[in-house]
Amino acid sequence: MRKPFTAGVPLVRAVVVNFNGGDLTLDCLRSLLDTDWPPERLEVVLVDNASTDGVVDRVRSKYPGVTVMESGGNVGFAGGCNVALAELGDTDYVALVNNDATVAPDWLSPLVVALDTDPSIGAACPKILFSTPFVDVHVESETRVQGRGDYRELGVRLSGLRVGGADLFRQAQLLDGFGALEYGDGAEARYRWTAGAAQVRVPVAPGGPIPDDAELRLAADQPTPAALRSPAGRVEITVGPRAEWYSVPLGGEPYDVINSVGSILVHGEYGADRGYLEPDRGQYDAPAEVFAWSGAAVLLSRRYLADVGMFDDRYFLYYEDLDLAWRGRRCGWRYRYVPESVVRHVHSATSDEGSKLFAFHNERNRLLTLARNAPLRQAVAATMRSLLVTASYARRDVLSPLLRGRAPRWGVVAVRLRALASFARLLPGTLAARRR
Repeated sequence: MRKPFTAGVPLVRAVVVNFNGGDLTLDCLRSLLDTDWPPERLEVVLVDNASTDGVVDRVRSKYPGVTVMESGGNVGFAGGCNVALAELGDTDYVALVNNDATVAPDWLSPLVVALDTDPSIGAACPKILFSTPFVDVHVESETRVQGRGDYRELGVRLSGLRVGGADLFRQAQLLDGFGALEYGDGAEARYRWTAGAAQVRVPVAPGGPIPDDAELRLAADQPTPAALRSPAGRVEITVGPRAEWYSVPLGGEPYDVINSVGSILVHGEYGADRGYLEPDRGQYDAPAEVFAWSGAAVLLSRRYLADVGMFDDRYFLYYEDLDLAWRGRRCGWRYRYVPESVVRHVHSATSDEGSKLFAFHNERNRLLTLARNAPLRQAVAATMRSLLVTASYARRDVLSPLLRGRAPRWGVVAVRLRALASFARLLPGTLAARRR
């Protein structure tokens, strides 16, 4: 039974920003409209960033109860949210929900209760789970060191994963034993090296039977003995220089994985989702105060927004939520994680986390957030580390191949240099905002 509120049932505005999200956006809106909340006290708003997917027309014909706002261009997540935040009328609380997320029918009430009962809390965060459960596959192989500037223990390169013919590489989770993302050509436009042993989480349909097998696209610099292993069996293979598909049977009990239970700062001054990639075993089933909130799904107090302001449009996407949350902390606001509220998220479905667009905005906006909010010494140290990391990548991807008579790989280095240059251009305005 819903707890009575201090001044009647609050008016909530739920905001969804769309840029060519297609059916994912419609699924999100459908779940919001099915929320267990008085319909007259819930305004669902779609902000469209000049999409070409036909979603606006489909929403107007199929969901007339949804308010459509058009931004006039692709202004990113930050700018799109600001369109809906500019005039709130009598709204008491604002929910932000990514267009690749779906909410449980009872998701809203626990968040409203958290804000309604403690006026010092500016935002309430739900438990965000990945949209599908997962099963495990392990990749084991011999390793070698390339040398001449690259002294990593390298096994094989993974550049693709498919199940039943469907490409699931972006949805797969590459865990222990995988190196950072690298860029190449052709079938290996993006790939990650394994060490001697690496773990892959394969997404499977919720509630359905586990597929018989999965296929991994692997390659190595020279013929390399390897094995693919799951609870259903083990396959011995030899991986060669050409990227090829290798099949492994699937099995085991599917399990849910946490996307976010609030946000934190981790070593190196990176914003991160609390609980990210942990199997959901009930370890986050207690409410908790958190450092910040994730824009994937959150309920914000009207009073909090009036005090702290809106998103910084310059961010476009990524870190805009941490910046706004950090600014709020500096004004004395607190944030609460509420596990009774559950949201499921198709991670990076509409913004590819493996893309150069992601890498550019993620690094640039991280530095901007620190320059605006962190202690000055911490912000300077993070900037210097970013320069050193870029130099390290240049040694690995440019100098090392040249010393071995191969073509340099500029992908990662070029993106990081662009991010640093853009950060430098925006730094004066950021420092002015810091002083204000």
